Amino acid sequence: MHTESATHDVVIVGGGHNALVAAAYLARAGHRVVVLERLEHFGGAAVSERPWPGVDARLSRYSYLVSLLPPRVAGDLGLRVELRRRRYSSYTPDPARPSRGVLVDREDAAATAESFARAVGSAREAERFGAFYERLAPLATAVFPTMTEPLLPAAELRRRVGDDELWRAVVDEPLDGLLRDSFDTDLVRGIALTDGLIGTFSWSGDVSLRQNRCFLYHVVGGGTGDWDVPVGGMGRVSAELERAARDAGAELRAGVTVTAVSPDGEVAVDDGAPLRGRLVLSGVGGAVLNGLLRAGGAEVEDAAEPEGAQLKVNMLLRRLPRLRDASVAPEAAFAGTFHINETMAQLDSAFAVAAGGAIPDPLPAEIYCHSLTDPTILGPELRASGAQTLTLFGLQAPHRLVAGGASRDELLAAAERSLDSVLGEPLRALLHETPDGEPCIEARTTGDLERSLGMAGGDIFHGLLSWPWAEAGEQLASPAERWGVGTGHARVLLCGSSARRGGAVSGIGGHNAAMAALELLR
Repeated sequence: MHTESATHDVVIVGGGHNALVAAAYLARAGHRVVVLERLEHFGGAAVSERPWPGVDARLSRYSYLVSLLPPRVAGDLGLRVELRRRRYSSYTPDPARPSRGVLVDREDAAATAESFARAVGSAREAERFGAFYERLAPLATAVFPTMTEPLLPAAELRRRVGDDELWRAVVDEPLDGLLRDSFDTDLVRGIALTDGLIGTFSWSGDVSLRQNRCFLYHVVGGGTGDWDVPVGGMGRVSAELERAARDAGAELRAGVTVTAVSPDGEVAVDDGAPLRGRLVLSGVGGAVLNGLLRAGGAEVEDAAEPEGAQLKVNMLLRRLPRLRDASVAPEAAFAGTFHINETMAQLDSAFAVAAGGAIPDPLPAEIYCHSLTDPTILGPELRASGAQTLTLFGLQAPHRLVAGGASRDELLAAAERSLDSVLGEPLRALLHETPDGEPCIEARTTGDLERSLGMAGGDIFHGLLSWPWAEAGEQLASPAERWGVGTGHARVLLCGSSARRGGAVSGIGGHNAAMAALELLR
């Protein structure tokens, strides 16, 4: 591909983590690459920030855990990122009786079994829990290595998994059947179901299978399903990617708003002459790209509006809250994923309530305490004082609630009520304060993500997740098709979460767009 008037080989629209991955790969191959970012910093949602003035706490404000970042990408780009595994997988208090709960300890199977027996009345449920994830392991080992390769046919991946019954249960049928067959208790079914509902508005029996696709991405993460804490926060990941892109020779421009993208590679900006790339890579969401293409004169098919389904609450506490469950230390309960009002029945009921336009009560949610795993995100004085961060991720909070008038304060209040229902003391009394006396708590709704990050509908996945393989009969003739990054316009590729196999902080979309681009630029 050759264009005499091109100012660059590749113009990348949007400066999120995937865009930085693509820029690094392409610049390392000797191509002229420019990244255009509307904000004054790079990394998109994968950033660390200090939300409260005068408080030395640097939080992963939007995204927070890493699982899908392939070792191939980290190795190729020389990323210096430390990921720490959490000893405790999860703690789940029984909503009907919060004085008992399930604590999954990766390093103590006997303690885990005892916890199951105490909470649900059966040690066998612990055996079922272990067997369930052991059975899912072939999905992870078969699928994850293919995420940075050209798309494989579904039939080939099914053969590699080697369990047709499991394939049907995860890929062809709603997830509720697998969960009901695998567990006896609604509490434990809910623990598993949450992996299908992160940022996804769905329920266990949804025939669209959107919950199944989200579930698959969670269980294949890293080839093991583990989700790890990046030391220094998510901003460390993006900082390393930015360094890799700059070191490779990519040009990174912040504070630049793209106003149009034409199918022939011209990119108009709000201040200055347009740029022209032999290729354009889009790191923005599909809905945003469609708007830019229309502005550039392209015909674009209407698509379903993206809809995020989450509430994120960032907090700094003077100390961890006491639990109603005297058998579990807060340092263990909050070190993994703390599930709140997330039985399968509660999750399904909350979906129905939110689909009707109301805020679920109780709001299903989960909590993470990153400072237990990585104290470096707090300044020395905060660490010495015993302060800890908490991040709450609320489920079944679709963008339609915000669009319909639900306020940030109403959603935050629902999250606090849900959390207080399982704690041994009120959350508000433990909040650290700023020097001006303001409580250190903030809520980020889907509307906030849309306004601050340009994510249409507050959708953290930029649209519906896709199966990470090629369906029967799917065309794979071009590099864009083979790598799952096509847009219908030969010179415009997807490099962000809108790409096939995109979603989460993985760099996979950026890697695959770069691989397709390298073929096209030969």
